[in-house]
Amino acid sequence: MKVPFSWLKEYVDIDISAQELQDRLFSCGFEVEELIDLSEGIDRVVVGEVTECVPQEGTHLFLCKIDAGPLGKDIEISTGAPNVYQGMKVAAALDDSHLPGGIHIKARKMQGHMSYGMLCSGEELGLNDDLFPGSEVYGLLDLPGDAVNGTPIQDVVGLRDYIFDIALTANRPDCNSVLGIAREVAAILDKPLKAPATDYTCSDYVFEGFKVAVTAPEFCPRYTAHGVHNIRYGQSPQWMKRYLALCGLRSISVIVDITNFVMLEMGQPMHAFDLDQLESSQILVRRAAEGEKIVTLDGKEFTLNPENLVICDGTKPECLAGIMGGKSSGITQESRELLLECAKFERDNIRKTSRALGQSTDSSSHYERGVSEYTVELGMARALHLIQELGCGEVSSSHFDIKNGEDFTGSVMDAGYEFKGTLSGINRILGIEVPADTVLDILRRLSFKVERDGDSLLVKAPAYREDIEIGDPDLAEEVIREYGYDHIVPTFVQDATVTSGGLTPEQERKAKLKRCMCAEGFYEVQTLSFYSDADLDALHIAEDAPERRVIRILNPITDRLSIMRTTLAPSMLDIVVNNIKMGNLEGRIFELENVYIPRQLPVTELPDEIPHLGFAVFGNDEDFFTAKGAVEGLAEEFGLSFEYERAQDIPYLHPGISAYILCGGERIGYVGKLSNLVMSELKLPKDSRANHKIFLGEIDYAKLSAHVKAFQYVPVSEFPVVERDLALIADENIECGDIEKEIRKACKNVEKAVLFDVYRSAAIGAGKKSMAFKITFAPEDKALTPDDLNRFVKKILGNLKFRLGIEMR
Repeated sequence: MKVPFSWLKEYVDIDISAQELQDRLFSCGFEVEELIDLSEGIDRVVVGEVTECVPQEGTHLFLCKIDAGPLGKDIEISTGAPNVYQGMKVAAALDDSHLPGGIHIKARKMQGHMSYGMLCSGEELGLNDDLFPGSEVYGLLDLPGDAVNGTPIQDVVGLRDYIFDIALTANRPDCNSVLGIAREVAAILDKPLKAPATDYTCSDYVFEGFKVAVTAPEFCPRYTAHGVHNIRYGQSPQWMKRYLALCGLRSISVIVDITNFVMLEMGQPMHAFDLDQLESSQILVRRAAEGEKIVTLDGKEFTLNPENLVICDGTKPECLAGIMGGKSSGITQESRELLLECAKFERDNIRKTSRALGQSTDSSSHYERGVSEYTVELGMARALHLIQELGCGEVSSSHFDIKNGEDFTGSVMDAGYEFKGTLSGINRILGIEVPADTVLDILRRLSFKVERDGDSLLVKAPAYREDIEIGDPDLAEEVIREYGYDHIVPTFVQDATVTSGGLTPEQERKAKLKRCMCAEGFYEVQTLSFYSDADLDALHIAEDAPERRVIRILNPITDRLSIMRTTLAPSMLDIVVNNIKMGNLEGRIFELENVYIPRQLPVTELPDEIPHLGFAVFGNDEDFFTAKGAVEGLAEEFGLSFEYERAQDIPYLHPGISAYILCGGERIGYVGKLSNLVMSELKLPKDSRANHKIFLGEIDYAKLSAHVKAFQYVPVSEFPVVERDLALIADENIECGDIEKEIRKACKNVEKAVLFDVYRSAAIGAGKKSMAFKITFAPEDKALTPDDLNRFVKKILGNLKFRLGIEMR
């Protein structure tokens, strides 16, 4: 929220600098994200008087002599502005001056004459007509004739000011306004608050037969409206235009500006209905009908449902409640009678409607934070006062007030949450002793009404403080932010104990896995838990595949984030593709995060959140075996042994270069090369440095963890292992994994069986291949003898012959 320093000074006599106030606000819980100095970037730009102005022969320029007071007389400056004239007061940027945007002005020759500066337009000073009249004129900024020569331009055009950009916490909607911050500043400085005028006088004029009703009080607990007649369309005074501009709003017309001004000043959004545009003498606040449509002031058409609140004229919606008025309800030059609306709409409903329709406005942002009934009454009174003060209309006697669906004639201005507290309870929560007089003084400055009886306090919060609701804890928070957090002495909470801390076994296991992946050359990535159906389409995943059984987001941020992920493959591939397109042609990435599997559809309960390890390798030097090697490294780190079987049914992987990963006979994941079809559809940039190869893998971490057992010490054998090479003749269709499995089955002493050569030739025979394995035999309780090795080899060859028809070469 942006708050001009000059506007705050309207309500509080501030006697400290903006920088000091920034620090004081921060110490009270209001973070000033940025303190914007409007004069920053402007240097040596002053009021100058054109004492002489003559055309430069043969050019479109004028050679002017400028009187800049104490900074110099008869300074020659050339300008091409068409509106320059002798006697004009201008903004003169002198030699070695600076303008907004980092523009540096130096003396230079222009069409044969030296120019010792530049004469500025309003735009070049960062101004518009709302900030200073005449700033948008084509040409030089024409300053008032009484401006003193040599005066810094900031002091003349109102740029000697600051804007506080304040980040408000969700529990303080009462501060979402200039007046709300002014209340806090008054409390900080212990100064009286000069409340803006809210008095007005009603005429005898009455809107006969006009009615207002609320049929959805659950969405609109308070709705007020007041009639104004004899509307005079015109422009707002300059002071109002300036404050609106400082907060980022442009002036439109005096009535519209008043509603925007009250929203900024009081934190109360308002809307003005042109009564001539209503089709009946009625305003009805109701739920929208299913499929009902409305066209808002910005020309957008929306299709509504009963969860949306609308303001109707009895026949059709005229306003999307709390967000934006309808196209036909706006104030125009022909408007003569209007109805001012001031309401409290439930924040949850406004937030849901705004996000569902994708329509966010200044009004909706205020309602989403929360608006109190106090502000409703105060905002209406302020708006009517301004209408009367600025002479843009006459306040009628027609006033409508509905609270919880019923007519209301009272006021909540003096209401407020009443509760009991204790001084000892406040101090116990804070852990320090705050003097009783200090506590009472702080609460008084914050507009709390307090009666003390010894240690007991009877407290009444201000009506606008709807966040106060739990006694001593809330009071302690109010006291300490004014008293100063630096008074708090670090102590243990009562009954607290010191623990050793540390990670749980599961956390340790995940950290170990990540360290292992990093040791294999992988970088950890973190992706969103959402993607879209298009991402699954890109992987050619069938419509009836388990991965398509997804949880859909009702109000996604974008269409690309519309479903919760059931596999990590699309996320991994997306990062790889983005890296390749950015010129990063090789790499290894992984992510350990949840996938979301619905228990039933439609979703009626929370899904199963299953951690998966997704990984990808890409680059010229990568192949299936380097990707598989990373998996083997993971297995070895956790003391596991993985097996593999050919994976031919994963639609996005190459059927001949992919495998399922098995652990203890259970399929826990896969690894393989991206299919040629998917690769061709990625439209990767052609690069002479790379023949793009991408390998993807995914492991169900929950299944993997179930096989991990605690490490047990096994003494290192005192006897050496023995290696033997076997060259085998096998049918072409027999896979390496099947041979390894049978070798291990045949002999329990086999520690490793690694394929190191494949050979084919006519001498071997058609449909045959030679496969050479290096087999490592581990001894048990004695050294292995040649007889032992011959026996082991005989058993292995016999098993291979019997099971697979393999013979020794």
